[in-house]
Amino acid sequence: MLPAATADPIPFPEFDSASRRVRREIEARVGYFADRPAEIEGRLVELDREWALEQALDVQTAAATLAGSLLALGSRRWILVPAVLSGFMLQHAFQGRCAPRTLLRRLGFRTAAEIELERYALKAVRGDFRDLSPPGIRSAQERMRQALRVVRL
Repeated sequence: MLPAATADPIPFPEFDSASRRVRREIEARVGYFADRPAEIEGRLVELDREWALEQALDVQTAAATLAGSLLALGSRRWILVPAVLSGFMLQHAFQGRCAPRTLLRRLGFRTAAEIELERYALKAVRGDFRDLSPPGIRSAQERMRQALRVVRL
């Protein structure tokens, strides 16, 4: 039976330390931009360009599979590259993890959910959700903490 599809499948121990590190980095960045609201738009543009972990995994696997297939035209031993990668993708489909995903995570790729978490925290700090903010929060740091609470960081 296949696992239920999730937008952010990282329930594995090898991601715990990476997830904690990523959340600390998000908190630090949101804190930085809370004091510099004029720079938030630039960061949002950067987030639009950031590749999520799953996107990087898809591109990496497709490129390596294509390269291995083309090289196999010249030497049959290269057929192992797409075969191994197909095995990794099957493992990923059934278990939600695989060696290339772990490697990309360690290289600093973030999940789409983590990227969105930072995006919405920055928008909240900027005041995009002003009507949703409780009255009385005035300082940038208070807004930053409230924004992180709202997005559950």
